[in-house]
Amino acid sequence: MPFRRSLRRSLRRTACIPLVLALLAALASVLAPAPPARAASPSADAAGEVRGYIDAHSHLMSYEAFGGQLLCGKPFDPDGIQAALRDCPDHAANGAFAWFENFTRHGTPFGTHDPTGWPTFKDWPAWDSRTHQQVYYAWLERSWRAGQRVLVNQLVANRQLCEIYPLKRNACDEMAIIRLEARRMREMESYIDGLSGGPGKGWFRIVRDAAEARRVIGQGRLAVVLGIETSEPFGCRVIGGVPQCTRADIDKGLDEMKALGVSSMFLCHKFDNALCGVRFDGGTTGAVVNAGNFLATGRFWQAETCTGAAHDNTIAPAGAVSGDVAEFLRLLGQAGITLPLYPDAPHCNLLGLTDLGAYMVKGLMKRHMLVEVDHMSAKAADQTLDLLEEAHYSGVISSHSWTDDTYKPRIYRLGGIVTGYGNSADRFAAEWRHNKSAADPHYTFGYGYGLDANGMGPLPAPRADAKENPLRYPFTSPIDPAVKLDRLRTGLRTWDLNTDGVANYGLVPDWIADMRSYGGQALIDDMARGAEAYLEMWRRAETWTGGA
Repeated sequence: MPFRRSLRRSLRRTACIPLVLALLAALASVLAPAPPARAASPSADAAGEVRGYIDAHSHLMSYEAFGGQLLCGKPFDPDGIQAALRDCPDHAANGAFAWFENFTRHGTPFGTHDPTGWPTFKDWPAWDSRTHQQVYYAWLERSWRAGQRVLVNQLVANRQLCEIYPLKRNACDEMAIIRLEARRMREMESYIDGLSGGPGKGWFRIVRDAAEARRVIGQGRLAVVLGIETSEPFGCRVIGGVPQCTRADIDKGLDEMKALGVSSMFLCHKFDNALCGVRFDGGTTGAVVNAGNFLATGRFWQAETCTGAAHDNTIAPAGAVSGDVAEFLRLLGQAGITLPLYPDAPHCNLLGLTDLGAYMVKGLMKRHMLVEVDHMSAKAADQTLDLLEEAHYSGVISSHSWTDDTYKPRIYRLGGIVTGYGNSADRFAAEWRHNKSAADPHYTFGYGYGLDANGMGPLPAPRADAKENPLRYPFTSPIDPAVKLDRLRTGLRTWDLNTDGVANYGLVPDWIADMRSYGGQALIDDMARGAEAYLEMWRRAETWTGGA
């Protein structure tokens, strides 16, 4: 479309950098080498139930996504920590050209930071830094030693964000990036094996089924599950209302991903696609993501006033936004694009689960894969749960607090699980308590988190009352009493949860220990049962026989 090409050219002009950053910021809402790993404490009790906590949603390899130049640093590098934890080349000197980092962290494209990284880490990683590596392998290892036993790594990509961001070293094709990230995960497994004595001896094990995961956890190691969170799986985008994929594309894609070792998938992410409508982002972020939806699909979100209890987030009217985002919307108007008017809230996306989307849900069930319902519109989630309920299929998960609250009892009744987004310990505990009230007593209840590390969202911030009620160091891991932990130190930097929040993945054990003050031993027990609840759900999906 000529006006869309004109708009893209306008967005790339240097004078429009703040506007580009506003769009990018909203669309993103995407030690020295350790000695060989010794085995952690056994992770199964006498009855065979595994014990350990689960992260159901993080992104170890997202540095390869979005063109490969947006996120700085890697979770590992054969040349060591100096090569892995270095800033992006365009952040050099004082970070003044780190426009995206400045905008997402400070709300303005102007700012500076110390780009040094190893060994000083003066300004990054930090809980509110979106573009610096948060899951260096040694930080993840600290969490594993403290009791983590499952990590679901979401392979992630976003073509639209990649096309807009001016710096690139990778292609923007989403499935090509998914394949690349899957290869990087295998390379990381081999790297950790090399530090641990040879092939198969590392603590980081990629698993393909629940039985393999249970065996790995029983050995005291970390079971790593591969998932996919992307906006256009198998090329299933929409252009002018026309789907760009077929049932054959979906079958071919699911078979390939299953062979690649992928066990769970999202149908849609930030933009409407040929499979389902999305759950809107709210407020100013939503205004810009809506513009991204227009660039990706040729139309803005379509909304109606909800008539039921479930709803999507409220779309902010154009007049309610200000600053760079308001200027961005003005630019759209100058390009001849009419901004939409929406009915009264609460808002629901008109687009639910399409025929192709229903076909993919059934395809996931047929292959005994797990269905992720977060990011689906209220209508799409409702229709997806209808299909799963009709089939009596347990393999469903809400992994990071991005589905309507009214659907959680239905997820639990199916035998699925819910994990909470990574908020500060007090907020996380409150959400756990609320979600547990919806649980079904017929199934094992365990709880976990979706930290969304490297997903370009914030990690848990320091608690507002941390000064008056701090986590005391050193502390004993609440999951494994044999593990004693002091403040995390990497290079010359020491982090403290009370002042730094979860600055990187290595502070997850501190965060979980902090939860005890707000959820008591009951929350800790449910966290320790998170891996077991996940494996039981996964096993039910694997043994599903078609709706009996």
